[in-house]
Amino acid sequence: MKKVLVSGKVEGIVLKSENSINFLGTVDKKTGIISDRNHDLFEKSVKDTILVFPSGVGSSVGAYTIYSIKSNNTAPLAMICQKADLTVATGCALANIPLITISDEEFSSIKNGMKLSFDTDSSNQIHYQ
Repeated sequence: MKKVLVSGKVEGIVLKSENSINFLGTVDKKTGIISDRNHDLFEKSVKDTILVFPSGVGSSVGAYTIYSIKSNNTAPLAMICQKADLTVATGCALANIPLITISDEEFSSIKNGMKLSFDTDSSNQIHYQ
């Protein structure tokens, strides 16, 4: 079941991670590039993607990192998680980045590179293309 935490209308290409993301230690604030060598998205940019990942981890300062990447125009168009922690929810709310949580089944069905769209105001559906 989908739950909207920050509303919005989005269409874009999925960048999917099977790993949790620690925004403070993993995402470069200026470039939006994943800088952690141990992360499955190492050297990939979150900019203008629909970032799909299991959950956020780490300190509350990660919310500031999310706000910073938005301010630097290197943020994702939206984020989709299985479980949104306080850091991700707060960061997306501050930066006005749409955020939804989805079921394990929906998470499994989303593939890296697929085109996806949703509008939290008009329907409760995620459209895959």
